[in-house]
Amino acid sequence: MKQFLLLFLSILCLYACGSSKNVGTTNTPPITKKGTKKTITKKPTLADKVIWTAVTYKGAPYRLGGTTKTGMDCSGLIYTSFKKRDIILPRTSGEMYQKGRLVKLHLVKRGDLLFFKTSRKRAKVNHVGLVTSVKNGDIRFIHATSSKGVLVSSLREKYWKTAFVKAKRVL
Repeated sequence: MKQFLLLFLSILCLYACGSSKNVGTTNTPPITKKGTKKTITKKPTLADKVIWTAVTYKGAPYRLGGTTKTGMDCSGLIYTSFKKRDIILPRTSGEMYQKGRLVKLHLVKRGDLLFFKTSRKRAKVNHVGLVTSVKNGDIRFIHATSSKGVLVSSLREKYWKTAFVKAKRVL
């Protein structure tokens, strides 16, 4: 009888410790609707996943031709972030510029690419960034700079606003 009671209590304990909720491990951060206290979980888009990958390289130093956390250039950041999500883009910013479709600046969204001409000596695109957010007209993008490595900047900054060429959508 003691064995039966012990077995019954063990099963009851195991059953009580379980949860009826579907709790899984996910890398999806909760999304809170503005102006509410309610958290709404939505399925992450492919753009979200590419951006999350790019953000893991934030702070990586600049290295020409680099594609790792030990050193990254602008097109390497974009190439690697998309590749880790099974999307293959060309390796250089100039070749990336040939892909996708043009998007008017006021219509850009997360996951779009911004192209820049930062050199006075060259007449072609030589820099690329990935749009991370668009809020109240402020377009923020992650990219790798030769002076500060991988970071997020705003298109409102005079330097980037002046160097901006076009926006393209590849997703």
